[in-house]
Amino acid sequence: MQAQEIKKQLRLLIEEASVIDLDLAKRLEEINRWVKDVKPGSLTAKRFVILFLQQIIQDAEVWLKLKSLPSEEEQQSALIVLNPTLKYWYGYLFPKWLSENDPKFYIWKRKLMAGEFNQEDAQLIDSIANNIKSCGGTIVLRYIADLSMATDIIVSSTQESPLYIQLTSVSEEFSQEKFDDWENTLIFWAIDRGLFLSYNPRASDFVNQIVNILLNNSDNLSIGSYLKFNL
Repeated sequence: MQAQEIKKQLRLLIEEASVIDLDLAKRLEEINRWVKDVKPGSLTAKRFVILFLQQIIQDAEVWLKLKSLPSEEEQQSALIVLNPTLKYWYGYLFPKWLSENDPKFYIWKRKLMAGEFNQEDAQLIDSIANNIKSCGGTIVLRYIADLSMATDIIVSSTQESPLYIQLTSVSEEFSQEKFDDWENTLIFWAIDRGLFLSYNPRASDFVNQIVNILLNNSDNLSIGSYLKFNL
């Protein structure tokens, strides 16, 4: 989807949302104001801005289809057929983000537009996500979760219980402040459990170790736990 098409689709979605879900309409209008004066060529050059816009458009389209169903029962039935992690995203976290104030949104919008976001760990996260799926787990990757909710990846395993994951290669002696910020962020969003995993990128087979830890804790970490784990 090119920049001009993205802008057009945003406007169309705002119109549709204005009669279906005002929270979505308000959020999309905020995003539209952010990009509407950026020339298409300049916008296309901002890779992560485009990726975020494509993602939010996809989520908005799914959300509007869901909210357009005539009854609450039909909406719940539509959610049930999704995998457990997507069901949690659309059934809880995405609408929560739409309806509540996001204190980090204006900060990371500015950073995205300024090119100050580079997602250095993208290759690692993609590798972890692929391994989780090959093991029968499910995942959600969203810029909203990453930048607003300090969550690199949301994982579900056999118990179908989504777990919020933050990965860091910062050594333990420097990670406490980052952990505290992460825990406070999860509490702010009423996320009831999460795993903060410090890993050593020089360790052998560390990707498989990470995957095993994530899947195990998805099934077994208790509600109300914000676990710091050093690999």
